[in-house]
Amino acid sequence: MLYAGAKYAKANLMSLRPYRDIYRRECRQIHVGSVPVGGDAPISVQSMTNTPTTDVAATVAQIHRLEEAGVDIVRVSCPDKESSAALRQIVPQVTVPIVADIHFHYQRAIEAAEAGAACLRINPGNIGSEERVKDVIQAAKDHGCAMRIGVNAGSLEKELLERYGEPCPEAMVESALDHARILQDHDFHEFKISVKASDVFLTVAAYHALADAIDCPLHLGITEAGGFVSGSIKSSIGLGSLLWAGIGDTIRVSLSADPVEEVKVGFEILKALNLRHRGVNIISCPSCARQGFDVIETVAILEERLAHVSTPLTVSIIGCVVNGPGEAAQTDIGFTGGGSGAGMVYISGVADHKLDNDKMIDHIVELVEKRAAEIEAANASASAAE
Repeated sequence: MLYAGAKYAKANLMSLRPYRDIYRRECRQIHVGSVPVGGDAPISVQSMTNTPTTDVAATVAQIHRLEEAGVDIVRVSCPDKESSAALRQIVPQVTVPIVADIHFHYQRAIEAAEAGAACLRINPGNIGSEERVKDVIQAAKDHGCAMRIGVNAGSLEKELLERYGEPCPEAMVESALDHARILQDHDFHEFKISVKASDVFLTVAAYHALADAIDCPLHLGITEAGGFVSGSIKSSIGLGSLLWAGIGDTIRVSLSADPVEEVKVGFEILKALNLRHRGVNIISCPSCARQGFDVIETVAILEERLAHVSTPLTVSIIGCVVNGPGEAAQTDIGFTGGGSGAGMVYISGVADHKLDNDKMIDHIVELVEKRAAEIEAANASASAAE
């Protein structure tokens, strides 16, 4: 017998819509600098620096690494006056929009807006009197800043915790809507909202309720998700289920790891849902006794050597002929292991030529780079013709 959730899932799977289609929630669009968020804009991938913001050189260097990984928006913490002042030096040296992370002190938000931040991450209810909120809103208007209302289960208002007894979806959504109302009452609408928790179920429930309650863009995240492995899994489950339901316009995978890894995992989640594609998607087998070469080591090397390729391409690396030809038929470039130390190379899904296993890595890299260059040249010609 199916439990209620399984019955619901089965009903959805048996619906008439194509099983790969995701219908995104309709919402208004805002801009974080040059990056559109919401509406029909691509889902953007964010991360956050973990260097001291006052160390301008280190912060800029980290943002450059995030840019190379494909990040769309970067958040920088501004806990003090020196940090918000450092934005004046940081912003001109990077190409992605910078979100200033503000807590409690309204003056930091004003300073960050003046220093070139494209967005202010705040809780309007935490920065003081209505007059101070008005000052922050005016600074955002004057300098073209968007805002993100960031609600976390771990820092809900005392009044809400007393009323609800514990962090819950209802309390998180009420907090978000109360803060949104402050901005709307002052005729400010360039904002997005997040309602994050470290608990996947709480997060997903809160976002579903919020998505029905307001039409602004939503920033997704599982906060304090953990280390690289556990955090990636939690985020994939939580963010993946929301995105599959059409909820979410920009995402951050919060990991206790190198921020570049957050960007990589974010793009992998979007690629898995066919929502956005960047770089090489390697389809590979887990390996077994049938493998004709060391699949695990080969894939690890290829991931590193193909990390610089941003053009969307699919590559299959399969250790034997059981699934190899079928997987290769679905990919741009493929290699299927065989016997006698050699395998078959596939181009655009068609068997093309045999190759010794020990020459495979260099050859695959060469083929991918060549194919990527051809695609980029074709795209450039198409753009020039428009």
